[in-house]
Amino acid sequence: MFESAEIDHHIDKQRYSAESEQLHQQLLAAQFNMLEAKQQGVLVVVAGVAAAGKGETVQLLNTWLDPRRVQTYAFGEPSEEERAHPPLWRYWRALPPRGEVSIFFDSWYMAPIMMRADGSLSEAEFDAALDDIRRFERMLSDEGFVLLKLWFHMSRAQQRKRLRELEANRDTRWRVSDADWEQQRRHREICDAAARALRLTSHEFAPWIVVPGSDERYRSLVTGRALLDAMVNEERAAVAEPAVHPVPPLDGRSILSQLDMSQQLEKDDYEPALLRWQGELARIVRHKRFRRHSAVVVFEGMDAAGKGGAIRRVVAALDPRHYRVTPVAAPSDEEKARPYLWRFWRHIPRRRMLAIFDRSWYGRVLVERVEGFCATADWLRAYGEINDFEEQLDEHGTVVIKLWLHIDLETQLARFASRQTDPSKQHKIGPDDWRNREKWPAYETAISDMVDRTSTQCAPWTVVEANDKNFARIKVLKTICERLRERLKID
Repeated sequence: MFESAEIDHHIDKQRYSAESEQLHQQLLAAQFNMLEAKQQGVLVVVAGVAAAGKGETVQLLNTWLDPRRVQTYAFGEPSEEERAHPPLWRYWRALPPRGEVSIFFDSWYMAPIMMRADGSLSEAEFDAALDDIRRFERMLSDEGFVLLKLWFHMSRAQQRKRLRELEANRDTRWRVSDADWEQQRRHREICDAAARALRLTSHEFAPWIVVPGSDERYRSLVTGRALLDAMVNEERAAVAEPAVHPVPPLDGRSILSQLDMSQQLEKDDYEPALLRWQGELARIVRHKRFRRHSAVVVFEGMDAAGKGGAIRRVVAALDPRHYRVTPVAAPSDEEKARPYLWRFWRHIPRRRMLAIFDRSWYGRVLVERVEGFCATADWLRAYGEINDFEEQLDEHGTVVIKLWLHIDLETQLARFASRQTDPSKQHKIGPDDWRNREKWPAYETAISDMVDRTSTQCAPWTVVEANDKNFARIKVLKTICERLRERLKID
């Protein structure tokens, strides 16, 4: 895989001077056009062996482009804050908006490659990590991002020569560290791991380009041309309409139609139950085992299903310093410029914290599906993307608790009428609520598909019969407590 990159490539000064100036102008023009169109973002992933010229090349790219619209991130060892979140959290936070360029040093590749090289990852574990990366990159591509993945390479002999030259020069000596020499000693193991990584993650939507690193001028032109191609290639592959759509139940029976909506809880039973389960929740989140975990509680439901009231009963049991409620509305312009999961990754809690989402990422397969805000292909692929997202949270120790609060048409109508006549509740009702009500059958179909396709072992759905608010609130609290106890193994 690296044979061509280990040849002693060379570009003379005269040719480089002429071509680099032309490339500089082309890159600036492409950057301006991309900023105007805002149709795609470019994510440059820079990885490779030590001393292969990664830093110098990125510095050059920032002079060829308008640096005000280029963000460069160096991902070394994760900070304490980053370790307290799932591994991809720090990369999601740094994603650029469409129209801009971001450069990621090392990114999500170097950690698994180095761990495989030193033997701390088995081949099976390494391949599993690469499969996670492939799915992540597939989503970014589907969401309108061009991934330019550059592996800077040189042979072991070329690397040794380069390190010695840098050390011999008083002005560049500081650039050589003990870690660089350690990588030089393990050059073969690193290249073996890298070759497998590049082979398994080089796809039509995110191919790898191997950049020979021994000649500065050669690698600069190769990188600049690759970036220009990524920026001007705005021909997004047309997504074919899926041939197979979800099949609705032929007998009209669904998970929602089988609910017993008559369940109630009288006030005399509700109040002691509320105190009991709130106390239980407070005890669980103070338990020493929760210090190694966090929790995400997702509230979804029909309009007027009582999500707000249920959330208030949950947070009443918690220390305000240890939870955050995130209400989710229509995405802002900043959020629309990035993949739809970006705005949720920003609010994923660190360990010992609890995040409550009043509506969530499930808007992609509910509102956006029913209202036609995204293509069929987009919401169909979202089921897998959401399952991957929640599995990553679970693997990090985040307990994912998903609650669908359901009411019937008659109960919703009564609550809408109450909101219209009660001045203290009129802010809760608007034209969208009435319009969504007209699409009730379409929403029921979408909800059933959502539960069927995203109720997983690590993140199951609980459907809450919410015609009676007292019953719903207790079931919500009980479900949260039981899921936490089960995941944390608390008696």
